[in-house]
Amino acid sequence: MGRRTFEGYVRPDGRSGVRNQLLILSVGHLTGPSARRIARAIPGSRLVAMPYGSSLIGADRALQMRAIVGMASHPNVGAVLMIGADGPKLKLIDQAIRASGQSLVTLCLDDHGHDALTLSDRGLREGARLLREISRQRRQSVPAASLLLGVECGRSDPSSGIVANPLIGRVVDRLVDEGGRAVFGETMEWLGAEHLLRLRGRTTAVGDALAAAVLRRERLAIESGLDLLGNNPNPTNVAAGLSTIEEKSLGSIAKSGSRPIESLVGIGEAIDGPGLHAMDAPSFSPESLTGFVASGAQLMLFSTGVGNSYVSALAPTIKLSANPEACQSLREQLDFDASAVTLGRTTPDEATERLLDLCMEIASGSLTWGEVLDEGDEVLSRLGEAL
Repeated sequence: MGRRTFEGYVRPDGRSGVRNQLLILSVGHLTGPSARRIARAIPGSRLVAMPYGSSLIGADRALQMRAIVGMASHPNVGAVLMIGADGPKLKLIDQAIRASGQSLVTLCLDDHGHDALTLSDRGLREGARLLREISRQRRQSVPAASLLLGVECGRSDPSSGIVANPLIGRVVDRLVDEGGRAVFGETMEWLGAEHLLRLRGRTTAVGDALAAAVLRRERLAIESGLDLLGNNPNPTNVAAGLSTIEEKSLGSIAKSGSRPIESLVGIGEAIDGPGLHAMDAPSFSPESLTGFVASGAQLMLFSTGVGNSYVSALAPTIKLSANPEACQSLREQLDFDASAVTLGRTTPDEATERLLDLCMEIASGSLTWGEVLDEGDEVLSRLGEAL
């Protein structure tokens, strides 16, 4: 790993992007249709349309602001066209995004006669200009250690915990040893394995925080009257061969590797310093991946047992499976076939090298199946009521 590099885009803040995307960003649902209209008219642009508006309060308002700024200043984003209908809010967000050195144009519906079509026309022109400008940027060689890797699993089966997730964990260990960063989440899927994560905390405080995060979500389930049996593992997991949350959790945490856990962060919070970090976040894959993206993850490794086509819109998501049947039937969804390890035809060490090679190839510009098929989206969590 020490000799591995990729061809990336070096940003003004020193981070490196693996893509150079134009982000069309609507910061409230009133301008969501206009944002979609603009994105459809500019091939290759990426759309994030926040479904909520000015009624958010407390933790939800803070989370939305943090996520918007995190995605707009993301290293995979070369420029942003931001639109909205709340002038003061747009101004605050504009200032925060520009502090990262990001190229940005901000348009407010109120300044365009409250006319969505006029806003769309102006947005199309500005977006086209931004895309042409960033097309002049060129990749350069950067160390693999400049990556923040998000790791995820979804629609798991026994092969996930036995082969695919440990394989991801090996990649995490290699990246961390080189000075890079990785983040894992899905807090509810630590239940039954939290004692193992607790022992891996860099400090006692980190270990205690990991255990407390699991307990808090377990209490939320109990207080809401939810029986976790039949909910997690879900029916798909059970049909695939998983029996209990403990069994699922032991397989799930394998993708975090074996290195010390440096910190526990909230959804979309900054991840400081090298090493392995944990995110206290929902286990639903779309929300989990979006949390990683909002924190700056440029690349994702996502394992599945029976198949899961969801990918991030802003971070290339490498899908892999170790289920031989899934690898045969989902050839245009899975980027990496780890079934040879399951079948004993190759070793974990050999598969790790191949997966590392693929990570560098994708980081340098090769497309994932999710990118080819335009499967990407971003889904931000909601935590409570709105006014």
